[in-house]
Amino acid sequence: MDRLRSGDQDLDGLGESMHAAMARLYPICRSITGDGVRATLDILGESLAIQRHAVPSGAQAFDWTVPDEWNVRDAYIADRRGLRVVDFRRHNLHLVGYSVPVRATMTLDELRPHLHTRPDQPEWIPYRTTYYHRDWGFCLPDSQLRSMDEGPYDVVIDTTIVPGELTYGELVVPGDSTDEVVVSAHLCHPSLANDNLAGIAVATELARTLTSLAKRRHTYRFLFAPGTIGSITWLSRNADVLPRIRHGLVLTGLGGPGGLVYKRSRRGTRGIDRAAAHVVAGRGGEVRDYSPYGYDERQFNSIGFDLPFGRLSRTPHGEYPEYHTSADDLSFVKPSQLAESYLAVLEIVDVLENDERYENLSPHGEPQLGKRGLYPTTGGRAADEAVMAMLWALAYSDGSTSLLDIASVAGVDFAGLRRAAGHLEAAGLMAPAR
Repeated sequence: MDRLRSGDQDLDGLGESMHAAMARLYPICRSITGDGVRATLDILGESLAIQRHAVPSGAQAFDWTVPDEWNVRDAYIADRRGLRVVDFRRHNLHLVGYSVPVRATMTLDELRPHLHTRPDQPEWIPYRTTYYHRDWGFCLPDSQLRSMDEGPYDVVIDTTIVPGELTYGELVVPGDSTDEVVVSAHLCHPSLANDNLAGIAVATELARTLTSLAKRRHTYRFLFAPGTIGSITWLSRNADVLPRIRHGLVLTGLGGPGGLVYKRSRRGTRGIDRAAAHVVAGRGGEVRDYSPYGYDERQFNSIGFDLPFGRLSRTPHGEYPEYHTSADDLSFVKPSQLAESYLAVLEIVDVLENDERYENLSPHGEPQLGKRGLYPTTGGRAADEAVMAMLWALAYSDGSTSLLDIASVAGVDFAGLRRAAGHLEAAGLMAPAR
């Protein structure tokens, strides 16, 4: 990874920096449209030259229609004394996303069909939405609901759902080739730290790193879009880009506990699958087969596109209790976990950038490494990792076997094998295959 990374990075400081960036974004009420999305892109645009795209409500995107834009001014439930017992201003998960405007006085029994809790986690606020069905509701801790009297209550939802736009951000970092690597992170969730802010933080840090490099093999495209409707809308408007996509990676849930988990593309054998599986397995993580549920990888992998997209996370969605609740807050995400996730993504990019096929130029027996300064002068001891990496490279570099193929066969680190290939190339023992 030494050629990809420009100098050593303070990973502890980097994790803290990413966590601080998340803290700025955490209070914003995001949804699939609206001011929260634009405010988020404003902050990301402070350090990245993100191009913003706006698609009008009512526009068609394959089988989907871009919805009206939703914004919130206020929302609360107040008791007879005027005390706000449920207050959007206190936590924006209290309001069901895309709730229609309401002004009413209701008893608790009348309110109950519109109240959402998690009885299994009675102190947490759940996250609920009603994007494509006009309805309304509030979310609150189950313990609070059980303590509420019969009312009556004043119910106020001051929202607008009117024709507007769907907004997404895009950053293209050019490379030597027009072949593209697409990195996607959804930005539609309000005040959920692991489920979307962690992915955004890692993606933006990767974008900054790649932008700072003097040379890149691939062109990198970063997409920050609302989940599902955002990626489908992007796909419907970028038919000219799709043939250039060689690798794609969806980033989400990268700040919580648990090991790394890579979800393969639908085919399961694409270049991104091999690269990510090598890195994740080397870090003690888990590699899973594709399933048609999850995040935007399922849109990119759909049969009509069949794009080579995998997904990287830590403990996946729905497999940790805090998922889609107020407990997925800034304390749930640790800087060290963000830093490890970022480093794993950087290693995957390093494989994509530097994997190539070599030809052994001295294939008749093992070449004498010692006279080239590549072997210890004192014999009798077991070969160290650097020597073993050179031996593996020489043994399999037949012009058709890539470095990643060799690393997978040998069970060695790709970066170490690449360094070994560089030493052998400098010594005139190997050359890139023609």
